[in-house]
Amino acid sequence: MASSGQKVVLITGCSSGIGLRIAVLLAKDEKKRYHVNNAGVGLLGPVESISMEDMKRVFETNFFGVVRMIKEVMPDMKKRRAGHIVVMSSVMGLQGVVFNDVYTASKFAMEGFCESMAVQLLKFNIHLSMIEPGPVHTEFETKMMEDVAKMEYPGADADTVRYFKDVYLPSSKDIFEAMGQTPEDIAKCTKKVIESRNPRFRNLTNSLYTPIVAMKYADETGGLSVNTFYNLLFNFGPLMHITMSILKCLTCSCLRRRTISPN
Repeated sequence: MASSGQKVVLITGCSSGIGLRIAVLLAKDEKKRYHVNNAGVGLLGPVESISMEDMKRVFETNFFGVVRMIKEVMPDMKKRRAGHIVVMSSVMGLQGVVFNDVYTASKFAMEGFCESMAVQLLKFNIHLSMIEPGPVHTEFETKMMEDVAKMEYPGADADTVRYFKDVYLPSSKDIFEAMGQTPEDIAKCTKKVIESRNPRFRNLTNSLYTPIVAMKYADETGGLSVNTFYNLLFNFGPLMHITMSILKCLTCSCLRRRTISPN
């Protein structure tokens, strides 16, 4: 039972990774302002080889799971005319990433739902915030990357499988090593958002991703971001590898851990 003045924080999906770190960080709060009770799944690979059942499973957790939770907590918050809903999204909810088609779609759906809900909820003095990390070093991500490299992809043509295994996966590994954050980094950013008196709707956790998001919205046709990512992946792969290696050396995790302030 939460004591008077204590914030109640319900965290879904806290068995490992980001959710676990958020739960631990809030539970350590010296003033005991939080009563902590802590979801998302990934899907990677050529879309031709992914079953509709697997696609539905991703949406069931990443989208409908969020919708169900918001529907559960919203009535009481409306009655109290107070509350703050914080949703763990992804930079992939803002920018599509090749071979992450279904996961990206689930995050886009969630972002659209929350962006619409935020307007209505504000009328009831309820804030809604999105936490939008880029790559995060978790056991789940590491295992998934190892597994997909070994898998067969029935239904996908040989060229697509080769692009996925020989082009995308090495590039993705470079990006994770150069730009990846830790669950602790995301937890700290989330704690700041929870504690903010005037929380923002969107909260990118990694400043290195700000230019990528800005590039998307700089061109209403969408061609700039599509062509840029195409060239980076398929035409300038070796250059991108060198760039990511240099970035990794230069940042030494400093920029990756410099989460954007929610205030």
